[in-house]
Amino acid sequence: MEGDPVRHPGGGDMLRLVGIAAGLAAAVLTITAPAAMADGGWGGAECGDLPEAGCDVGAGNGGGHNEGSVHLPGSGGSGDSAVGPDNSACRWDKVDDYSEPGQPTTGGGWYLLTCLPDFQDGPFWVADAAPAPVSPQVLAETARNRLSLPRPSILASPAQNQLVNLPTWLWVDRGAWVPVSVTASVPGVSVTATARPTAVTWSMGDGATVTCNGPGDPLLGGDPRAASPTCGHTFRRANERYPVTATIHWSVSWAGAGAGGTFPELTTSTTTAFRVVEIQALGSR
Repeated sequence: MEGDPVRHPGGGDMLRLVGIAAGLAAAVLTITAPAAMADGGWGGAECGDLPEAGCDVGAGNGGGHNEGSVHLPGSGGSGDSAVGPDNSACRWDKVDDYSEPGQPTTGGGWYLLTCLPDFQDGPFWVADAAPAPVSPQVLAETARNRLSLPRPSILASPAQNQLVNLPTWLWVDRGAWVPVSVTASVPGVSVTATARPTAVTWSMGDGATVTCNGPGDPLLGGDPRAASPTCGHTFRRANERYPVTATIHWSVSWAGAGAGGTFPELTTSTTTAFRVVEIQALGSR
């Protein structure tokens, strides 16, 4: 990423502003040696794609040419200095008391490029590494973890005691049978996780398990001997306390920032007890 030229006392013909953003766009810095040094044999330094390559420093003496490698400060290289194959050391030195009119004063620092035996150029402004962006997947997990799903309210007909060999209608409160969404955001990225109820599994306490693909329907009249068309069970033995558990299964998906996906299902459960009694037949007189 290149900005406007940065001028400095004794610098080369053109210096480029370098902004380093860790894990983001690569930057290219081109440094031209001062004219007074160009004839002396030191050619200059050219940075490849950051943060991988650092800076390749070309050195020449009497027509010879050798190359070393120098990493920009904070560029993710092996450090702020390196030694070329010709044993010429190059390094970046931070300049704490330097400033340029109209140039940044925070968010980075000024550095001198020094290569032995006699090459120095700068100062150059080098921006601080930016924080790595938050991935949509990480935000999706955050949103999923913030989901607050309702537990089912167990409802049945008959409302009090259940009767042996008489169908029991089962349902959960429809207020718990709605999608639930949570959004997690950071500047520039927003992801929403949504949980949707898909089924209810009933453990009836007598060894039977009933799976219903909806919340179930209440008995609002009609023949009490009729079985529920959507969710029900018939007890065959009396018992003072059958432990009954209703478990809602939730599918969880997420979408945002041009991406999307699914998570493993979530469940919420409630347990209560049903009293099941037998109907006493009336004898004939």
